[in-house]
Amino acid sequence: MAQIAQMARLARIQVLTAALVLGVIPIVAAQTRPVTVDDILDLKGVASPMVSPDGTRVLYTVRSWEAPSDKEPDQRESRTRIWMVPASGGGAARQITFGARGDSQPQWSPDGRYISFVSARGNRAGEDEPKPQVFVMRADGGEARRVTDAKEGVAAYSWAPDSRRLAFIATDPRSNEETAQIKKKDDERVFEGDFRYRHLWVVEIAAGATATRVTEGRDFTLAGDSPSWSPDGSRLVFSANVTTMLRDERQDVYIADIASRQVTKISTNFGRDSRPQWSPDGARIAWVMDPNTAKPNGDGTPAGVVAQSHLVIYDVGARSLKDAASPEFDLEAGAPQWTPDSNRIIFSTGQRAYTTVFAYDLKSGRYTALTDKRTLQLGSQSRDGSVIAVTQDSPASPMEVYVTGADFRTLTKLTDTNPQSAQFALGATEVVTWKGSDGMAIEGVLLKPAGYEAGRRYPMLTVAHGGPAGAFINNYRVGGLEGGQLWAGQGWLVFYPNPRGSSNYGEKFLRANINDWGGGDYRDIMTGVDALVARGVADADKLALIGWSYGGYMTAWSITQTTRFKAAMVGAGLTNLWSMYGTNDIPNVLIGYFGGQAGPERLPLYMERSAMTRIDKVVTPTLILHGGSDERVPIGQAQELFRGLKDRGKATELVLYPREGHGFTEYYHQKDRLTRIQEWITRYTLGEAKKTTSQ
Repeated sequence: MAQIAQMARLARIQVLTAALVLGVIPIVAAQTRPVTVDDILDLKGVASPMVSPDGTRVLYTVRSWEAPSDKEPDQRESRTRIWMVPASGGGAARQITFGARGDSQPQWSPDGRYISFVSARGNRAGEDEPKPQVFVMRADGGEARRVTDAKEGVAAYSWAPDSRRLAFIATDPRSNEETAQIKKKDDERVFEGDFRYRHLWVVEIAAGATATRVTEGRDFTLAGDSPSWSPDGSRLVFSANVTTMLRDERQDVYIADIASRQVTKISTNFGRDSRPQWSPDGARIAWVMDPNTAKPNGDGTPAGVVAQSHLVIYDVGARSLKDAASPEFDLEAGAPQWTPDSNRIIFSTGQRAYTTVFAYDLKSGRYTALTDKRTLQLGSQSRDGSVIAVTQDSPASPMEVYVTGADFRTLTKLTDTNPQSAQFALGATEVVTWKGSDGMAIEGVLLKPAGYEAGRRYPMLTVAHGGPAGAFINNYRVGGLEGGQLWAGQGWLVFYPNPRGSSNYGEKFLRANINDWGGGDYRDIMTGVDALVARGVADADKLALIGWSYGGYMTAWSITQTTRFKAAMVGAGLTNLWSMYGTNDIPNVLIGYFGGQAGPERLPLYMERSAMTRIDKVVTPTLILHGGSDERVPIGQAQELFRGLKDRGKATELVLYPREGHGFTEYYHQKDRLTRIQEWITRYTLGEAKKTTSQ
């Protein structure tokens, strides 16, 4: 291939030397030792900050691995607990829930008197194990009390403005006849025909209250978004899908009148409309729309499209909607939150190598950035909007809870959930930019080794992200697929490129890999590697590549195009796009990127951009990892790659992880994946001596 010709590579390096720009963020902390695999798994996850209506306290969740019981000390299961911390920044955080199976979705009642959460509590096991229900407890302490009794559990919920009722979403239970058939294993199912619909209910929080069904039937099934109440408590707005199939992106926004149970669809887009929120003054509803004007598939489901989400504003009185997209705001719209005065909508979204909070002003129609070069996620606002709870991390510190004001100028840290992280010796991160082969500006993040020395070249692990519309940001890198700082502690560079097709860089950039998987995106990654070699930091003889999902596709494709990588790991990777189209659960994604279905007209492109078509070109030792129950990228994709390499006598290994889907959820599987990747890449990149720096 021309891309790997030595003279062409050297020419690119010479051109790119001047093009590489490094934005260095040093790590300044007391650091004593490299990060280990156990450190990664011991790190607790912080999320879901919810500030009290009066702005004095914040609820949040902490996720960690725990032994499920004293009888199973070697087992590890993920458990989420709810904590509370004063918003003043001067008090200690404390855990307030202790459910054996964990607790999630914390919320405050609008009057601030109650705390609610979802938990599955009880001692039953197997098919009769308890389902997640909503529990309520007094904010000043006391026992939690269950207020829902949904047979199949609660998926999402929200408080009514009067603080006396809850709306919740639950799946309709199977009939007694169906349940009996399943128990005797007479349980055949029609593929894409066994739909279980979710519907909306309302229940008072008073003891002994009975829930009232608001929606029913098979016209739609509610999505996972929490329903939003009208300020007078008489109506609910929610989003719902036509079917339960993931590939069916028909999702609309509806208003339900609680008393009459009348339901009205208010969205008009053929694609996905989600996350509706009623304004505090009741005049408008905001939601996120994924525009879709493509010709439907033969069964009526939407064909895939590649486009950014738009903010939509619906005028309740006029029954009209406005697409708030603007040429001045060329990014994805995030989940909307109204400010208390109903004049602005705030949300967080990816912007280049960061996440930014934006405000949309209804009067001017303008978007304004409220933060700059941060990586934070919005939580909730106090009643008057003067206190906003967020989570934030940085290259030097893990995710924690912060509060800020409406202007986001000052953030006050409230929690220190992972004090052990102060012991980690961390490498510095850099935002790097370079020119692609066609001159397009490309960006990524570079993690340097701990104790980096200028003038010395280091082995480099390149990580291709998933999506393809994903993006790497400049955040805390103790975790993830490869562990980030795990490699920095062993003397490696880790390179996280955002090639064309990534989100965070505008719609033109997002769509730049349509009909071109493995083309410009592959060259963007390789020119980034060239730029770092030319800069004098990466060792051209010690390069490795890994990726998961679309990153797995890119890894598999890359090793058919170049021999420069000494080792590779293909994780949950797409290797044969033709067979992938017919066997995965979201084939419409491929339709959007390849200009149509895998039929006579478009099949040549599907085949041309598949790694299996060029399997004879591979010489790179390749580790293949895959979830045994993955429906997003079925295991046949891994098996085809393995068979193609093994039968040709290439160094390869396929590891399947039982019960795992597209993303891993089990402790020992995550530990094995981190360890196995490191051992494979190190062995084949550095050899037996395992040197990490070039002298």
